[in-house]
Amino acid sequence: MIRFKSLGSGSTGNATVVQASSGGRATHLLIDCGLGIRQLDKRLAMAGMLAEQIDAIFITHEHFDHVGCARQLALRERIPVWMSHGTWSAIGQPDFEGLLRIACDEVDFEIGGLQVLPFTVPHDAREPLQLTCGDGQRRLGVATDMGHASSHVLEQLAGCDTLLLECNHDPDLLAASTYPPFLKRRVAGAYGHLANGAAAAIAAALQPRGLKQVVAAHLSEQNNRPALAREALAAALGCAPADIGVADAGTGCDWLTA
Repeated sequence: MIRFKSLGSGSTGNATVVQASSGGRATHLLIDCGLGIRQLDKRLAMAGMLAEQIDAIFITHEHFDHVGCARQLALRERIPVWMSHGTWSAIGQPDFEGLLRIACDEVDFEIGGLQVLPFTVPHDAREPLQLTCGDGQRRLGVATDMGHASSHVLEQLAGCDTLLLECNHDPDLLAASTYPPFLKRRVAGAYGHLANGAAAAIAAALQPRGLKQVVAAHLSEQNNRPALAREALAAALGCAPADIGVADAGTGCDWLTA
């Protein structure tokens, strides 16, 4: 069984725990570590966990709201850290004291009972990766921080039962926001962040290929509203808005089964 919990999702910090249970043993993968160490410990405790239970950390890209306290946590708890070579270079090639593992596009690896498959995405970072996690029965896809869904992205996400999917902004709210013009262009660009409609199109494309559950993530607090993200995804999937989960910046989301 795979279950997951966002500990927080948004520009102030991102972290998601994925748990795979098999044979009485649980494996825990922390995807991104964009919170301060004290805040991370606090949110793990609220999730019923301790940091020492984390088996591995996966960093998607170098932006601070994703990498945060990764090195500090890894060295404190002696946890292996996976990231692309580009991400490692972008954060200054720090010494992880033998704990660094290099992740590559479409090169899968195992962490306990969890099979992890990274894949490249179009985002304004050095070598950004998102990923799918499976246990042989269920498959979770994580797809945030990308400006659009390339054919490569859609192919990697095909067959996922559940998707933690970026719904960053509503175009009208972004256009009317106080963001400076260059930032509006960056967010809405092909290497920026997904609008609600773009996320809905991804969900619609993946539904015939096995997608059953979607949780909206990485919502902009200024340029989006949970209700707008829910409505867009629900319309694409033919379900009620209440069936769409939302991971917010402050508390993430509850534990959910993939």
